[in-house]
Amino acid sequence: MNGHPTRPDPGHNPHPTPAAHSEAGHGPHPAPAAHPDAAAHAAHPVAEHTPHPAAGHDTHLGPEHVAHPAPEHLAHPSPGHETHPGAGHGDGGAFPEPLGALPGVLPALVGVLPALGYLLLVRRVHVRALARYRTGSGARPRGPGRGWSGVRTASFLTGCGLLALALLPPLAPWAHHDFRGHMAQHLLIGMYVPLALVLGAPVTLLLRALPTAGARAFTALLRTRAVRVLAHPLTALLLSTGSLVVLYRTPLYGAAMAHPAGHWLLHAHFLASGCLFAWVVAGPDPAPARPGVPARLVLLGVAIAGHAVLAQLLYGGFLVDVPAPVAEVRGGAELMYYGGDIAELLLAAALVATWRPARGRGAEVQAA
Repeated sequence: MNGHPTRPDPGHNPHPTPAAHSEAGHGPHPAPAAHPDAAAHAAHPVAEHTPHPAAGHDTHLGPEHVAHPAPEHLAHPSPGHETHPGAGHGDGGAFPEPLGALPGVLPALVGVLPALGYLLLVRRVHVRALARYRTGSGARPRGPGRGWSGVRTASFLTGCGLLALALLPPLAPWAHHDFRGHMAQHLLIGMYVPLALVLGAPVTLLLRALPTAGARAFTALLRTRAVRVLAHPLTALLLSTGSLVVLYRTPLYGAAMAHPAGHWLLHAHFLASGCLFAWVVAGPDPAPARPGVPARLVLLGVAIAGHAVLAQLLYGGFLVDVPAPVAEVRGGAELMYYGGDIAELLLAAALVATWRPARGRGAEVQAA
């Protein structure tokens, strides 16, 4: 009777320990092999393994594994997360990780810096108007509070706010993986933002803020041949509306969405071409060789027809190359059709509101 407790049968354990229960999946192994694991589990709580409940980790627990957990299990996410690097990243819309915080800072700077520059110019114009009024060298209407229009300031700041709205969440992430979001972003950056910025008359403000010599040099720049070609109505129409045909009927859209740099270049093109078209058609700023109101209305009508036809082609899926689901393409086409009409009607209203009869030759380009 005294010898039996000292040499228990390895195949029979009437009182299994908790560690033995944890190793139930290893019935063929002897019971004494579970004692080091039990000691290791007592020294290291089981909570370390709760983030990794996979069966592959639980069935091969040795003393060295428990005593020295691999750091990569804590540094890397679970396999379910590794297969989804980011929303829209597979479509080429999301920003890669090496950019860090730049995608969040850059859009804010794009919206804030122009607004700050505009406000500084407004302040300088107000200071100069106040100085002229106090010294008596300025006319009465140039007195305090009338150096610059508050409506123009509000319009320009609204454009900067809409630009930041288009480049920041929640619209920006939606635009990176959904064609409907892309179209909403395109309408804001390419049509609504340019109209608000142009109605702020930034060129006129700059001419008033510059010294006399600087204003004359800038006016001479506006009269150069290069600016005349760039500001020609046909050039503005081709860069704004014509480029959309190339974008959506060729693989260019897919290539631009596949790379963050291409996406940002696309934003810059939308903004620049939209500002150019709005400036030529309805801008209050001086412009070289600007045609009369009837010619500009015809130009605007051609742009409206071009947007409508392209939206119809997108909706029907004819002669377009947009790598997106049919529902997204049709939703984007509807946004382009109706949202573009509203923007172009606002542009036509701005044309009528800002139109003034020419007072003589050379009145289209002048220092305000």
